[in-house]
Amino acid sequence: MLKRIWSICVSLAQRFGWGRVFGVALLIALVGLRIWDPAALKILRLKTFDIYQIAKPRVVESRPVVIVDIDEASLNTLGQWPWPRTIVAKLIERIAQGGAAAIGLDIVFAEPDRTTPGKIADALPGLSDAARAELRAAPDHDQVLADIIARTRTVLGQSAFNPRPGDTRTTLAPKASFATLGGDPDPYLIKYPGLLSNIPALEEAASGRGMFTVLPDPDGLVRRIPIVMIAGGKRIPSLNADMLRVATGQTTYVIKTGKAGIQSVVLAGIEIPTDANAQLWIYFSPHDPKRFVSAADVVSGKVPPGTFAGKLVLVGTSATGLFDVKATPVEPVMPGVELHAQALENILSRSSLRRPGYTVGAELSLAVLVGIVFIVLAPILGALPVAALGMAIAALVSGLAWYLFTQSNILLDIAYPLISSFAVFMTMVFVNYFREEAQRREIRSAFSQYISPDLVAQLAKEPDRLVLGGETRELTILFSDVRGFTSISESYKDNPQGLTALLNRLLTPLSHAVLDHGGTIDKYMGDAIMAFWNAPLDNVSHALGACASSLQMMKSLEQVNREREAEAGEGGVPYVPLRIGIGINTGECVVGNMGSDMRFDYSVLGDSVNLASRLEGQSENFGLPIILGSRTAELVKDKFAVLELDSLRVKGKSEPEVVYALLGAREALDEALFGTLENRMAALLTAYRSRKWPAATRAMTALRKTDLSALGADLTGLLDLYQGRIRVFRKDPPPSSWDGVFTLQTK
Repeated sequence: MLKRIWSICVSLAQRFGWGRVFGVALLIALVGLRIWDPAALKILRLKTFDIYQIAKPRVVESRPVVIVDIDEASLNTLGQWPWPRTIVAKLIERIAQGGAAAIGLDIVFAEPDRTTPGKIADALPGLSDAARAELRAAPDHDQVLADIIARTRTVLGQSAFNPRPGDTRTTLAPKASFATLGGDPDPYLIKYPGLLSNIPALEEAASGRGMFTVLPDPDGLVRRIPIVMIAGGKRIPSLNADMLRVATGQTTYVIKTGKAGIQSVVLAGIEIPTDANAQLWIYFSPHDPKRFVSAADVVSGKVPPGTFAGKLVLVGTSATGLFDVKATPVEPVMPGVELHAQALENILSRSSLRRPGYTVGAELSLAVLVGIVFIVLAPILGALPVAALGMAIAALVSGLAWYLFTQSNILLDIAYPLISSFAVFMTMVFVNYFREEAQRREIRSAFSQYISPDLVAQLAKEPDRLVLGGETRELTILFSDVRGFTSISESYKDNPQGLTALLNRLLTPLSHAVLDHGGTIDKYMGDAIMAFWNAPLDNVSHALGACASSLQMMKSLEQVNREREAEAGEGGVPYVPLRIGIGINTGECVVGNMGSDMRFDYSVLGDSVNLASRLEGQSENFGLPIILGSRTAELVKDKFAVLELDSLRVKGKSEPEVVYALLGAREALDEALFGTLENRMAALLTAYRSRKWPAATRAMTALRKTDLSALGADLTGLLDLYQGRIRVFRKDPPPSSWDGVFTLQTK
């Protein structure tokens, strides 16, 4: 199986590139990571949502909720907590008299009041019977509170807890009923094993009961409050939701459930959007002291009239010793009761945050889309343009997320799409970097033996300048070959290692001559060298480089021959000098990687290549070492001394080619002597092509008498060639249609 997967990966890499294969693999892994959604990813997402609220917290436009705060001042005035239930009853009565729409207690009265007179009578020894009877006759504090609760719209708070073995507490059914739309919501609701309730007398008297338990997220911050939960096996509304129900006189909650979980809870005509677990995303405002009224002031009647009129009133605590403080995205410390107040404000103003089910799909789609853009474009455009595109996409996505938050209160996670896209981008960058490094190493390895180190370094820096697969361009091609190598090799038939050493000794300086002048060695063919200029890198002076290289090759050959002659003299063995012939031609060629899918070489093809090879073969016939084609001669005539030799029609071609001899650099020659040579050679060619054999013979005689030693040229072989042709033509004249071109019968 793994072998099959690897085979598929290799096949895809060959077609699309390893960078794209790794990018797609990483993108698939990142999608799987988002579906798994580990804790670290959740916290990162939540922190992103926090940034929205920190940058733009909710603006409080109205205060439908008042918090009666059991603060430090209240404890100092009314005594330590818990207070006698009669004080709590008085507190609730004063709030109700102030016109509160509903009262919610962020407190649990789980045990009977120990300050009830009857309990004190039973607990204090030494009391007289009369005193004990008088105390027992006094009103029960719990009943006093129950009576007040029964006469007011009061919602009692309840808390989740883990029951111990043997705990016999029972969970009363809530005051409200629940209807459902869609599927069963219970699998999605947050569940608690037990419910810590108030004493039965208070529970029965209350208009409503709701849980105030709030679970922080894994990083300790509270961002959501559940509207409906399951505790002790029963559905229980939250304290804030049941306050709203009681205030509006409703009896039923409607829970809407979709395929991905709970979508909303409907109450009193208000659809409260929730997450999949029926939790309300609170859009927080900063801590607001204006929400709070001291409980001591309420009991003492110091609260201004109208403070509670038509308001939802929460009774809770901010006193430090009672430990009801929470951390939120906008405040490190916030009284727990204020969370419920802000939740109610969110519900009533319809300003709660929303995270619809489609946001997850949108985030995944966005991550995949941006990742694919990077995978497709990174190998084409390169790192910097794609990085600029990535920054533009990041700005666009961030702007979209901010727009959705500020205009619709929708939470869109940009952290995951941006981080996943960045991961894909960096993978593409690194893979392309390693690919380019491998390409550079391959280029260095492939070309270091064939072109100059400077060109290798330039190719490694700019590999795009190497066009693979073949391109057409004008090149200058050079062929060199050792004359009489067959007889030389026969003399080494008993010493093949010596022949190899001789070849290496010769080809090494000849190769350096090519590389020193920016040439590329195409191949070695036994004793022959094929080289070209103007590829793989552009070289406008390609013809000049080839001619300079050929002259250096001749000088290197002279040095090798001098060394061999000296060695032969010392060893007392026969000395046979090495001679080479060079053909150079310039023209259009196809250059690139050629061969098969298993092995290929960087090489050239074309008629110009074939002609260069034929010119090298004719150098022996002309008796001159370096022969040029007409295009090469045209390009170098201002820098080098080139002498027209003949007009040839090589085998297999109909068009004639004027060929030249390269005698040396013009600056190193006697221009007057070279001018004389050009004129006399031109006279020979004119007479020859006009079939004026006597005039041609006289021109040859003049050339033979010309001392060309200063030019380093020996035209004996050339003149013997023309003399032989003229002798043949005198006996067998060419046809009247003869154009002066000599047609070669062999390659």
